[in-house]
Amino acid sequence: MENIYEIITNIINNAGTFRIIVNCLLIIVESIIPPLPLAVFITVLFVNYGPLLGFLISWLFTIIGCIVSFYMFQTLFKNLVDKYLRKYSVSNKFITAIDNITFSNLVLILSIPFTPAFLVNIAAGISKIDIKKFLPAIIIGKIPLVLFWGFVGTSLIESLKDPTKLIVIVVLIIVTNIISRIVNKKLDLN
Repeated sequence: MENIYEIITNIINNAGTFRIIVNCLLIIVESIIPPLPLAVFITVLFVNYGPLLGFLISWLFTIIGCIVSFYMFQTLFKNLVDKYLRKYSVSNKFITAIDNITFSNLVLILSIPFTPAFLVNIAAGISKIDIKKFLPAIIIGKIPLVLFWGFVGTSLIESLKDPTKLIVIVVLIIVTNIISRIVNKKLDLN
């Protein structure tokens, strides 16, 4: 992981005055191309711009990336899924489960740092989830995810050495879940 971190850091830092733009574009592209390491992009922003600005930039562009991915799969593949995959009972059960996911569960899935976000974006895009439900879920759910990767960095081993950081993230996920339930009740998103 250190090699990936060094390579990406070199690419971003060699972009000169455009490094923040390169970093932000990489975050957006990561929402569509899963092998790119979001953790590294967020960590670089936290290191280069500090925790507050690094968080805000990472959070905003992670949300933008999720929206781009959501709309891309909704416009390009949703009709194909509806036409072909919903015919088969196994795939229909899976897609129906995604269609009916509660707002709170969607927020919870989005807030867990090790959830492959691109899969959530794809699943939401090809399902019947409305942007009115998806957008507030990513706005709330991405807060603990970005904080986790920003403060913990790219190495799980390092995070396990300091259990207080993991405890803070677990508390943030619980608080996020509570907030999502309150928003769900206020906006009636299920």
